[in-house]
Parts: sequence; structure tokens; C-alpha cells
Amino acid sequence: MQIFVVGGSGRVATELIKDLVTDGHQVVAGARHEDKIVKLDQVKPVHLDLHAEVDDLAKLMQGSEVVYFVAGSRGKDLLQTDAFGAVKTMQAAKKLGIKRYVMLSSLFALQPEKWNLPGLADLTDYNIAKFFADNYLVNQSGLNYTILQPSNLTEEAGTGKISLDVTNMNSNPIPDVAKTLAEIIKYDNTIGKVILMHGGDTPIDEALKSL
Repeated sequence: MQIFVVGGSGRVATELIKDLVTDGHQVVAGARHEDKIVKLDQVKPVHLDLHAEVDDLAKLMQGSEVVYFVAGSRGKDLLQTDAFGAVKTMQAAKKLGIKRYVMLSSLFALQPEKWNLPGLADLTDYNIAKFFADNYLVNQSGLNYTILQPSNLTEEAGTGKISLDVTNMNSNPIPDVAKTLAEIIKYDNTIGKVILMHGGDTPIDEALKSL
């Protein structure tokens, strides 16, 4: 099927797009710097600006059956990108009748009482933005959502194994986060779930099946 990836030039997005193509999907990937999107035959890069109006975002998503939000401003544009930008992509999906929406979020973004844990203090502003975006997705979007909340992302080789039993900060190789995102749409039991993850010992497919 055709899948739309918001934030298609990022580190997680690059690996996610590769995984989706390997699974046989066509990908439309949107980014402000579309020239940085991975170049593959099954990938169509498009210019996407999350400051745009909902109708403009919807035009880019036409024909897609799933939307992934993996964009992030790295603290430079939290309100317009990480918070309201995400909400507008949900509204665009809803406008088009696209039901399935997968959000890459941040560990404990919906649990402010945990934001003082070691390793999270520097992420408070980001987690506030994700808190509002995640809440909108869960409570107001009307979409068949899955939210993936990984802990710290690391640029190391993936193991193909994760843990969903998360109580504190740990780390996730980026390829494992991307693979988990790609696998989520294979399992209907992930719909309506907020999934916390870090590196572990359980194969990704087994972990998702167990939800």
C-alpha cells in the first residue's frame, strides 16, 4: 500500500522508509529538505512544511492508507512542528479518511510525573510538546492510532530485539525503533495502544504480538 511518512529526512525515518520498502510498500516521504530523503525506486519525496495549512498537508497525503509521524525539530520549533504540526497531520488524515496513524513520540510523554527521572530533565520542553500532540491523537483525532515511545535513541547497529517492560530510561538503537514502527502496522492489536520501548531480549515481532 501507499504510506505517507512525515519527517522523511530524519535518522529514524530513513531506516523506517527502507523497512517499509522492503515490506513491499510504496512510500511518499515529506520533509522541508526533501533532497535529503533516502533515494529508492519505491520512494517519492515531496516538500512538506508543517507550518502549512491542513488542506495543503492533505493534498500531499492523498492516496495513502497509513500516516507515520516521525518528524522532530530537535527543540528548535516545538510548538509549530512537534505539537501543532503533528495535530495538523492528524486533521489532514481525518479529512482524507485515512484511518491508520502511527506516532513516534518520547518515553513517558504522557506521564509528566516521570519527567524528573534521570536523563529526562533536559527533554522537558520536548515532552510537553509531545504530551499535547499525543493527547490530541488519543482523545480527539478519531484515528486508529499507535504511539511508540522509545527511550534514548543511539546510532548503533540494531539487534532486532526490544523490551516493552519499561520503568526507566535506557537506550534504543535507531534501526530497532524504525523496525518496530514498520512492524506495528502488521498487528491490529497495536491499534489504540501507547507502546513504551527500549533495547531488550525479545524479538520485535514477538514483543508486538504479546501486547
